[in-house]
Amino acid sequence: MKTTLPKHEPAGSVVATNERLDSTVRWTIASLSLSMLLSSLGTSIANVGLPTLAHSFNASFQQVQWVVLAYLLAITTLIVSVGRLGDVIGRRRLLLAGISLFTLASVLCAVAPTLWLLIAARAVQGLGAAIMMALTMAFVGEAVPKEKTGSAMGLLGTMSAVGTALGPTLGGVMIGSFGWRSIFFINLPLGLLTLVLTYRFLPVDRPTSNTNRARFDHLGTFLLALTLAAYALAMTIGRGNFGAINVALIFVAVFGLGLFVFAEKKAASPLIRMAMFRNPLLSGGFAMSTLVTAVVMATLVVGPFYLSGALGLDAAHVGLVMSSGPIVAALTGVPAGRVVDKFGAHSMSIAGLISMLVGASILPMLPTTFGIPGYIVPLVVITAGYALFQAANNTAVMTNIQADQRGVISGMLNLSRNLGLITGASLMGAVFAIGSGTSNMMTASPNAVASGMRLTFAVAAVLIAIALYIAYLSHSLAPSDSDSAQQTK
Repeated sequence: MKTTLPKHEPAGSVVATNERLDSTVRWTIASLSLSMLLSSLGTSIANVGLPTLAHSFNASFQQVQWVVLAYLLAITTLIVSVGRLGDVIGRRRLLLAGISLFTLASVLCAVAPTLWLLIAARAVQGLGAAIMMALTMAFVGEAVPKEKTGSAMGLLGTMSAVGTALGPTLGGVMIGSFGWRSIFFINLPLGLLTLVLTYRFLPVDRPTSNTNRARFDHLGTFLLALTLAAYALAMTIGRGNFGAINVALIFVAVFGLGLFVFAEKKAASPLIRMAMFRNPLLSGGFAMSTLVTAVVMATLVVGPFYLSGALGLDAAHVGLVMSSGPIVAALTGVPAGRVVDKFGAHSMSIAGLISMLVGASILPMLPTTFGIPGYIVPLVVITAGYALFQAANNTAVMTNIQADQRGVISGMLNLSRNLGLITGASLMGAVFAIGSGTSNMMTASPNAVASGMRLTFAVAAVLIAIALYIAYLSHSLAPSDSDSAQQTK
């Protein structure tokens, strides 16, 4: 972000101008951080309210879980499309619309008289969250100086972790004090604050002539949404038990993906340019993001069963131990971003992956006699490595790309993480069940649960090793900056 001043401008005026620019950048990052915090908070705060919702609406767990699934499905299905839409119509105006939609849908959730209206409002809230997630990272490349990109990405990662960690605690306190509707009403003041800051400090969209304005790919959007919805449903319904419906949805997803690729090759203004996957930094970044988030999901899926079943902890202590991961991610996000700015994205991606590999390799080797420290220490190593990798990988992917592709690439980066979380929940849950030798974890013996944990993290270590190989390969095959930018056109 540079400003050209006349040569006769007094030195004091130059300093004042630079201070105003720094202040604007700080407020810009603050508005983007709040946007990321809100969308992440929306993911986790509803989980703690599911038992209360089941009681309030006299519904089963299978019914109330759609309060969470509707939100996640909307984000996963639409995040790439809304990122591209921001590239076409203007990111600032779409982000303002997304924040407004998220805030309004939160109020609708709070006043919903029936469960299915609540689920519908959560889907709309997920659309708003998809816009917020996709465009916050896209704005970093536009509104933040290049030398501060890593720090900004690290802060966004911190806010995402804070939102995820804060959700269950804040939700539990608010439900206990004010009822379940308060967990949605809390988004009203936060959403309005985010809206005001975004309107005030984000740069205005540059006008684009009708001749240069890209057309929106409606067919590609529909096919991609259908494909992602089928895959996400296949991974989430049945709670890891693959039946006929899951298999049919996988076939729909595969068929939809084939149709999508064919349609994109024929489209005049495609939603996703297939040529971008020829850039190893982009395709490698997406693949690594999916792999490592699947590993992170393993800690969330397997951790509670291991801590309660193998170590014998009660629910309160399980929650306390599990919170150490998000807390570490929140504390290390900003320092990780600064390290990326100083030492470079590629080397820090490698360092983060090595840290994750060390943690995932140590965890299955430690006997249960090590107790809580034997779980927390490897978990801290894994989470700190993930925070460093995330800041570095986001910086690498979002640097040196065409301005009119930032939204869709940011959307795909978020999509890769969502797919990793969804796939990890299903895949790692299945691996854990195989290692334990039973599908009923509530009746499994402590030794069986420990065996399941060891197999799960052995597989996790393999996934991280694959990500390390991809990091090496993508960097060695990476084109020059100019070639990289050309391949996204």
